[in-house]
Parts: sequence; C-alpha cells; structure tokens
Amino acid sequence: MSAVLSVFRREFAAYFATPLAVVFLVIFLVLAGAFTFYLGNFYESGQADLQPFFSFHPWLYLLLAPAVAMRLWAEERKSGTLELLLTLPLTLWQAVLGKFLAAWAFLGLALALTFPMWITVAWLGDPDHGVILASYLGSWLMAGAFLAIGGALSAATRSQVVAFILSVVACLLLLLAGFPLALDVVRGWAPLPLVDAVAGLSFLTHFQAITRGVLDLRDVVFFLLCIGAWLLATVLVIDLKKAD
Repeated sequence: MSAVLSVFRREFAAYFATPLAVVFLVIFLVLAGAFTFYLGNFYESGQADLQPFFSFHPWLYLLLAPAVAMRLWAEERKSGTLELLLTLPLTLWQAVLGKFLAAWAFLGLALALTFPMWITVAWLGDPDHGVILASYLGSWLMAGAFLAIGGALSAATRSQVVAFILSVVACLLLLLAGFPLALDVVRGWAPLPLVDAVAGLSFLTHFQAITRGVLDLRDVVFFLLCIGAWLLATVLVIDLKKAD
C-alpha cells in the first residue's frame, strides 16, 4: 500500500499545483447551489430536505467527472511520462489505483464542501439526517464509477478531448440504461432477461434508490463492482498500449 499512497499523494497534490483545482471546485459548488435553489425549486417545495440537491448530481457528474478523469492517463501518454511512471518500483495495478483514488478523493472534497447545504436544511427544519448521509455516500460512489469509466477511456487515447467525449457518451448511456427510451431499443430484439440486465445497469436507478433512504447493499455493491471492473479495464488497456 505504500506505493499506492505515494502515487496518491503525488497525484492529489498535482491537482492543486495550478489554479484549475480551485476553478473546478468553484464551478461545482456554484452549479450545485444554482441547480438546488433555482432549478430545483428548493424554497417552493416547502420541505426541509436535500432531494432537489441530490437530484441534479448525476447530471453534474456527467460533465465534471469526465473533465477530471480525462487527464489521468491521456496526458501521461501524450507527454511520454507514462513510461517513466511504469519504470518506478510499483505495479501497474498500484499506479492505476493510486491515480484513481486521488481523483476520487478530489471529487470527495468537492462534495464535502457542500456541507453548508446540509446545515441550511437542518436550520430550516428537521430533515432525516440518515437519508442525507446515505445520499452523500451514494453520490460519492456514483462519482467514483464515473471516474473509473473516464480513467479507462483516458488510457485508450492520447487526446484529453477525445477521452472527455467518449467518457460523457459512455456515462450517459449508463445513466439512461433504465429509461424506456433505451429499453425499447433492446426489447425489439432481446429476450426479457437481457432487457432486465440492461435496466439493472442504470446508474440513475441505483442512485435514486439510495437517495430515497433505502441503503440497499446491492446498490452499494453495484457501484463498487462497476469501479472495480473499469479499473481492471484500465489496467488491461494500459498494458496493451504501453508499447505504443
């Protein structure tokens, strides 16, 4: 784990080596607040909870998580520092895990900085703090899944722009997998078990179940398995392309 922690510290510090990290955090907080209080009709709802706040998180992460993930490996390949990283006394798995955890912690920091929202609803009323805590956990897990997807696609290209576009498309497909629009396409040719399997891949369905206060272990395991699968894909892609 010492090698993973070394990569983690290096990558996490790199986010704050330029003003981009601060710009990202400000954009995330401003958009989260604007969506909650204006588009989410927070005051008009008459309820002291954070449902309007969390309802926009999947769509915030759809753009912001790929923006963080696109530089994880594409820039390393473009600048030629990937070869230098792989010559260090650490395994490919340790490098992938360390970089991912740094990016996940950065998004976790952005999420943690929204705590004034929680304080606001606690001051305005008597919300269910268990539901809010579960929603924060679900939001962070979903952010990790988005990052893992973006990291795998970043490893497949030298272009950050291409990595960003591919990640947004892939994440959008997984968000909409449980919607009738996506399922109707599959129903036209696939058997019912396959349709159910596609519906079960929907990030939105699993996240919404958590935000309703139903912290089902299956939803947590779904996001963890998704993260693990895409990290494995990242390792395989880098191993195949490291000679390019």
